[in-house]
Amino acid sequence: MPGIRGIRSRWFTAAAGLFVLAQALTGCGSSGQGGPVTLNWYNFPDDSGALQQAADRCGQQSGGRYTIHYNKLPRGADGQRQQLVRRMAAHDAEVDILGLDVTWPAEFAEAGWIREWTGAMREQATADTLDAAVRTATWQGRLFAAPYNSNTQLLWYRDDLVPSPPKTWAEMLAQADALAKQGKPHYVEIQGAQYEGLTVWFNTLVTSAGGSILTPDAQAPSLGPPAVVAAQVMHDTATSAAADPSLPNQMEDQNRLAMESGTAAFELNYPFVYPSMKANQPELFQHFRWAPYPSVLPDRPATVTIGGIDLAVGAYSRHPDLAFEATLCLRDRENQLTNALKGGLPPSLRSLYQAAELTESYPFAADVLAALENASVRPQTPAYQNVSIAISHTLSPPADIHPERTVADLRGQIQDALGSKGLIP
Repeated sequence: MPGIRGIRSRWFTAAAGLFVLAQALTGCGSSGQGGPVTLNWYNFPDDSGALQQAADRCGQQSGGRYTIHYNKLPRGADGQRQQLVRRMAAHDAEVDILGLDVTWPAEFAEAGWIREWTGAMREQATADTLDAAVRTATWQGRLFAAPYNSNTQLLWYRDDLVPSPPKTWAEMLAQADALAKQGKPHYVEIQGAQYEGLTVWFNTLVTSAGGSILTPDAQAPSLGPPAVVAAQVMHDTATSAAADPSLPNQMEDQNRLAMESGTAAFELNYPFVYPSMKANQPELFQHFRWAPYPSVLPDRPATVTIGGIDLAVGAYSRHPDLAFEATLCLRDRENQLTNALKGGLPPSLRSLYQAAELTESYPFAADVLAALENASVRPQTPAYQNVSIAISHTLSPPADIHPERTVADLRGQIQDALGSKGLIP
């Protein structure tokens, strides 16, 4: 049996090792005395280099007070949310700045995981910023994040097949049917898989028909006749000649690839498809055009669901003042322009849509801005994840939708999701 002295010696050695390890781990979040503080920014993975460039630029502009370490989250939105939720639930003090999908601020704010923007910081975070983008970052009248970038869908089409773009869904389906009868490419590419994209499609159609998914207080489903109209459009699309056979499994990138393959005449998608078509199919690109998202009702313009990322400051950050300052820098005019030009993500700053640098690369900038000015926001509730799952499962596959019956079923599913009752599919 070892002596007390030997045991104590080994204990002190182990304790010292743990202390060194703890110091090393702490060093991930801040520098030693006199050096710049390291702020950890968790955001979606960016292959363009735009986000890293923004982090480096802001660190340099801080005058040596801080550097920003860009931590890449998983590629999928579900994986991104899961990692952030786990970190914040554990009160991780190493998370300074969070890149949140525009559907997450309500959940994170309600949980107490992110800090409110107030006073001068709030004014700077909302100045020149699109109203719909600000709404995504607001919960119960309080701002909890700064809009980083926006996103919206347009109608993309081939002008060699469609000389005049359709203004309504009914007109688009009729044009697709006519092209099919002529034996020409005719599919309408849209996100029909059982995931968030299906919820976005439904939300856009419901709001375009004058309705909403939830009541204004977000305590109950709203739906009603506009939801039945939306469900009917989805059913009609999925059972028409316009439907790609892969519709029930298609997401944004599958839509892009289908359009580039030459089998489609129309595509409802985000602006990333434009540079992709230019690079991958230069011959088809000559006929690749865009137009506003088709309306559901002839007398009402479409209200397309806004997308994007909001930047929030972690509630447990050791350096909240610097994190707020750094966040404003990350989403400033110069960095948003770089993000748009290199990363292909539309800005949240309204004035950038008139910038010559942007309009040269985004000839559709005015149409994107118009869509964003009239955009709809997905249901704002801390239970959004459950609500979205209920919607995408109930409406999948779109060909099996029976408008009135499906909406009635959806009403019950959403009510359970809001109350955390039953089993979420």
